[in-house]
Amino acid sequence: MTEQRGGQGVRWDLLLTGGDLLDPGSGRTGRHDVAVRDGRIAMVAPDLPHDAAAEVTDVTGRLVTPGLVDLHSHVYPGATYWGIDPDPVAWRSGVTTWVDAGSAGAYSFPAFAAASAGYRVRVPALLNISAVGLIAPVGESRELANCDVELAVATVRKHRKTIVGIKVRMDRHNVGAHGLTPLRRAVEAAQAGELPVMVHIGAGPPTIAQMLPLLRPGDIITHCASGIAAGPDGFDPAAKEAYQAGVLFDIGHGSGGFAFDVLEAQLAADMPPHAVSTDLHARSLHGPAFDLPTTMAKMLAVGMSLPQVVAATTVGPARALGLTGGVGTLGVGAPADIAVFAVQDGRFEYVDVHGQRRHSPTRLVNEVTYRAGRPLPPRLPQPVPPWIPLTDAQRHALADRERAVRHLLTPPLVGPDGLAEQFPRHGG
Repeated sequence: MTEQRGGQGVRWDLLLTGGDLLDPGSGRTGRHDVAVRDGRIAMVAPDLPHDAAAEVTDVTGRLVTPGLVDLHSHVYPGATYWGIDPDPVAWRSGVTTWVDAGSAGAYSFPAFAAASAGYRVRVPALLNISAVGLIAPVGESRELANCDVELAVATVRKHRKTIVGIKVRMDRHNVGAHGLTPLRRAVEAAQAGELPVMVHIGAGPPTIAQMLPLLRPGDIITHCASGIAAGPDGFDPAAKEAYQAGVLFDIGHGSGGFAFDVLEAQLAADMPPHAVSTDLHARSLHGPAFDLPTTMAKMLAVGMSLPQVVAATTVGPARALGLTGGVGTLGVGAPADIAVFAVQDGRFEYVDVHGQRRHSPTRLVNEVTYRAGRPLPPRLPQPVPPWIPLTDAQRHALADRERAVRHLLTPPLVGPDGLAEQFPRHGG
């Protein structure tokens, strides 16, 4: 329930009251109110005065978290094979910061920056070490001339406020016969810009063991629980060595990068992921990743706690990339990026990219997402690009959803009794 107020004594634009706060970045948990002014967090405390806010929204019984931070997504539609528009997902998922993981290289980064500035959500980016970026499914580093260190460094310097790291895809489909050379060049560019490197792992060679000597503390392995990268043994001892050396592990679910059994083995080895991300793109959006709350539920299904998972989708990724200004927390002065969820308990079935199934005791259902203190408005999703493979079930579900939206929006909004005479015939 939302109440509108006004008059003297109003200090805040918005007050969320009665919610159960879970903010690992500030250490606040439990019953707290959240006050917003000028797009930033003004105060967080139990029982703040309602009459000090212009708008009061009761979120009793709901979970309130910082706006979620997705460390790995691809949000450059119309220019890349993988790209999606984040806004139609953001308003219903709680994700306010979408880190684009290397969709653009140096050749296209100015256009990407201009496009992403038009989104309602925040989009920091990882620059692809390959100047051509992800215009095709694979192969961007097979031509080594594309991995131009000087050009990458110049691009970082020109777009320092947007670029927060360097991305390189290190599997045989992308590096071809060049082995570790693209990674070496990515690290060289990252060192010049004092940035971390995010390394996509997949079908070797190269293997984690081969890459490990080049990785630095604070660099990020994405698809850390990949069944493809883990190989037939399911657990690579080199992965634990990298973890212990300070390399950060990111889930990066995607359409091929997450296996329940690999994550379970890592958890048993005391290697929980530092970040839980979707790798949301045109091939994972309609399954198997779907969105970040779904990916979070999969973490709960293998025994991670809710505070662990929220930390790995807020302050964890923000710290990994050095996102400044309070992103990923609800501390006073931070951006008023807030997610409100209903917490549902039960037995919910989820599947990884290989068809393995697990059950989560809890799932989060987003009810409202605030960006800079304002609720994100609903947005319809874009059509699926024609090159994206879909199952018959996915196609039928998309058609059913379109019919349901049409059925919802086509009838008049209200009947005659729901209207008022806006312009009387006989004015007074």
